[in-house]
Amino acid sequence: VQLQASGGGLVQAGGSLRLSCAASGRTFSINTAAWYRQAPGKQRESVAEISSGGSTNYADSVKGRFTISRDNAKNTVYLQMNSLKPEDTAIYYCTVDAYYYTDTDERVVFRAWGQGTQVTVSS
Repeated sequence: VQLQASGGGLVQAGGSLRLSCAASGRTFSINTAAWYRQAPGKQRESVAEISSGGSTNYADSVKGRFTISRDNAKNTVYLQMNSLKPEDTAIYYCTVDAYYYTDTDERVVFRAWGQGTQVTVSS
């Protein structure tokens, strides 16, 4: 399974970006999906997550500005980012907790990470 993140770029403060994370590979189902970010010199932090049922959680720093969503038919997760601030500058990573069944009906649970996409917000 591979995750391909896209949509990052350079934007002015107050602007918007929409990140996408497309999963591909063998047939599988996504449970929880999430976005993390890592700014230079800082630890990776959770930004937003969405459950299989659509419940969402956000870091306090992005509440009201970011929206996570998913398209199960496309195995794609999105992060709509509005009112961007310079402190949102970071590499954004998507991750999924997913599972698939083997030929012998064994359920295999795994976590996959995308390669990261750079978001830069200028002041």
